Amino acid sequence: MSRPSSPLCLPPMVALLIAPLPRLPMEALLSRFIRRLVARRPDLLRRLGAVVQVPVAIVPDDLPHAFLLSLDPLRSSVRICDKTRISEAQAVVRAPFLVLLGLLDGTYDGDALFFTRDLRIEGRTEYVLALRNTLEEADLNPGEFFGLSGTSARWMNELSDTLLTQARAFAARSVAQPERERS
Repeated sequence: MSRPSSPLCLPPMVALLIAPLPRLPMEALLSRFIRRLVARRPDLLRRLGAVVQVPVAIVPDDLPHAFLLSLDPLRSSVRICDKTRISEAQAVVRAPFLVLLGLLDGTYDGDALFFTRDLRIEGRTEYVLALRNTLEEADLNPGEFFGLSGTSARWMNELSDTLLTQARAFAARSVAQPERERS
C-alpha cells in the first residue's frame, strides 16, 4: 500500500483488521444500496451516458482490497476484489480511502487532489470524468445513498460527517505521532 505516512491515509492497522473480513456480505450490501440508488435516481444513469455498464475500479491506497463498480439499470453491482484483479476495469481511480469518501461528500476538490497526485486515474479518463461530473451534479449524501429521507436521512448525514471527521483526525494524529517521536 502506498503512502502510509500521509495524513490522508488510514493507519496500517486498519488494513490489517479489514483484510480477513468476508467480502461476500459487504459486496451484497453495497450492491443492494447501489441498485436501490439507481432505481430511485434513474437520472444518474442517464447523465452517465456511455459510461453505464463500463466497469470502473475504485482502489483505496490504504485498504487491502479494490472495489469494482458496474452500473446498469438492472444489475448494478460492487465487487470487492484483490487489487491485482481489476484488469476488466476500463478506468481505475486510486487514492486513500478517506480521500475517496471526501470526494463523494465534497470535502475535497478532485482537481487539487489530482494535481498533488493524492488522486490518480488510469485507463479511460473520460469515464472517470463522466462519473465524477454525474456524482457532483447529483449532490448525493449518505442518507440518500442508504435510501433514507427526512429525520433519518439528516441523522445519517450528521453521523457520517462526525465519523469521517473523527477518522480524518485519527489518520492525521497517527502520522504526526511517529514524526514527533523521531524528533
